[in-house]
Amino acid sequence: MAQNSDTNQGLGARGKRAERLALLVICLVAIGVIYITNQLLTERFTENTRNRAEIRLALYSANLISELQRNSIVPQLLARDPALIGALNSRDYSQSTQRLLSFVDEIGAASLMLLDQDGRTVAATDRNRLGESHRGMPDFTDAMRSNTTVFSVQERESSGYSFTYSRKLDDGGVFLGVITVEVDLAKLERSWAGISDAVFVTDSEGRIILTTEGRWRGLTEVEALARQDAPSAIQRALQATQDWTSLPIDAYLQGEGVMRRETRVPFQGWRMVSFTTYASVRERVNSVLALEIMGFAILLAAGFWFTSRKSMVRMRVFQRESAELRMLNQRLQREIAEREKVEKTLEVAEQTLAQSSKLAALGEMSAAVSHELNQPLAAMKTYLAGARLLLSRKRPDEALSSFQRIDDLIERMGAITKQLKSYARKGADTFEPVDTRDAVTSALAMMEPQLRQRHVSITRTLPSEPAMIFGDRMRYEQVIINLLRNALDATKGVKDPQIDIVLAAGNTVTLSVRDNGEGIADLDALFEPFYTTKQPGDGVGLGLAISSGIVNDLGGRLTARNADAGGAVFEVRLPIWKEESEISAAE
Repeated sequence: MAQNSDTNQGLGARGKRAERLALLVICLVAIGVIYITNQLLTERFTENTRNRAEIRLALYSANLISELQRNSIVPQLLARDPALIGALNSRDYSQSTQRLLSFVDEIGAASLMLLDQDGRTVAATDRNRLGESHRGMPDFTDAMRSNTTVFSVQERESSGYSFTYSRKLDDGGVFLGVITVEVDLAKLERSWAGISDAVFVTDSEGRIILTTEGRWRGLTEVEALARQDAPSAIQRALQATQDWTSLPIDAYLQGEGVMRRETRVPFQGWRMVSFTTYASVRERVNSVLALEIMGFAILLAAGFWFTSRKSMVRMRVFQRESAELRMLNQRLQREIAEREKVEKTLEVAEQTLAQSSKLAALGEMSAAVSHELNQPLAAMKTYLAGARLLLSRKRPDEALSSFQRIDDLIERMGAITKQLKSYARKGADTFEPVDTRDAVTSALAMMEPQLRQRHVSITRTLPSEPAMIFGDRMRYEQVIINLLRNALDATKGVKDPQIDIVLAAGNTVTLSVRDNGEGIADLDALFEPFYTTKQPGDGVGLGLAISSGIVNDLGGRLTARNADAGGAVFEVRLPIWKEESEISAAE
């Protein structure tokens, strides 16, 4: 009996040690799981927050450029208005203000003003500004000296800045006055103020000219962040992190973190900066960690339940407690299931929202037009420089050819905007037989200045017979130009850049564009909107997405691959077109 008692005591002691060891293992596993989960989720949610901040910043920059470009053409149109020119000639301005008021609502500008030869305001949509003198102001002096539209930024006496496009009016070479159009950028500031971020835009000198924080205007970024008595948590965090140069830009202050993002606005050296809080990251991570802690707490409770079975009294008490724990466990399981369901719904909604924002941004004419007009604008700049040089050397006949090319490019820009509208409608009413050899030759002529400047070696292989497709030649040329630009960008760091163009006609018309660059890193995401490997400001990632859509509309397919010898190869395959007589003869 004594031996059995000692044996039972030994077994009981070993059982207690095993139970304690099991509880210790559970605690260690819980600590490890919670630590790893915290690290992984923090990185994931932080990356999501950073990506959303960068997308918002790109959209803000595109909206700003769109608003500026939309108003830049207005002074050129008003400078030709016969009513305004007649008023300046006759000095009868009785109907001029009403004339400007008829334009302002349609244009959407902040204000319009007509200045006479002396810089005096003789007509204005804001009647309080009649009689103002602008004789020494940039919007008058710069426009008077220039034959083009000029842009100026002036600090208002009350608050903020005014952004003005101005252009002189003349009649037969005689200077009459200046028309000014003030761009309404305050509405962009109001739209930015509706979010939780702090956003500002600086000019080429680093002054803050647009901002969601009104007291930052006119200061540099360092001066703005150095101001004391910041009323908000994000401003306190900005002050605390501005001198932490040895740390990353992501930092925390009293549980509030901020992230700084900057992008270049392609307009007069402007830059846009935004600050985003990390509060949402911590909340989402803590919600997941709370579920894990509750799960391990339940597991530990079950372990303690097994260690307290030695007496009937404790058994009855524990039975009541276990029943309560089971009910709590069921409620927790229901809550966990509901939260998992909500998280899945939120994840699907987030993916849908991301895709919808991509498609909505793709439909924005401002970003597409800005991208597609870069090539003719660059070519026009080159031809203008050549024409200026030829005129200075008294070779006007040769300069006329450059002006003719500029005129052709202007017509092409108008055609591009027209084609972008038809692209949005996905219509096929402008399709016709197109010889792809002529399209390739035209696209190369468009890219000739860039190719010559970069000293790129071009190898062109075209068939001797026509290679016909049924489609829109202008949109097909846009695809070729986009592929050539991508090849130029890919060969920037190559010592001897080489681009091979091969056009072949068989069952299909196949155009291949090959470069000797570094190749493509991510083929899966290549044709997605806003995917780009370029530096911020060099491109928005719409070129290949637009090109793929155009090729699909033409009934073909655009593919990409990495060449075995290095570099990337893009192929455009389109159905070959045959005349009805040829089809009947073949049958």
